[in-house]
Amino acid sequence: MSTAAVDIAPRAEADDPAPVLLTVEEAARCLRIGRTTCFALIRTGELESLTIGGLRRIPADAPAAYLARRRAEQRAA
Repeated sequence: MSTAAVDIAPRAEADDPAPVLLTVEEAARCLRIGRTTCFALIRTGELESLTIGGLRRIPADAPAAYLARRRAEQRAA
């Protein structure tokens, strides 16, 4: 599955650009995991995130990168 195939969040307008950063909830929804599990992945460094002000944000390509790493690990095992 490519990153482009994952619909991260509904957009109000067709002209809206794709999001660059996701909330933890949006990233969790994209990965089909719970919010707590998503925070655990962030805490261990498995899922890239940034703090902007007091807000935690995940780069839009980070969920796909996490999945690619997990798939490669499982293939190697």
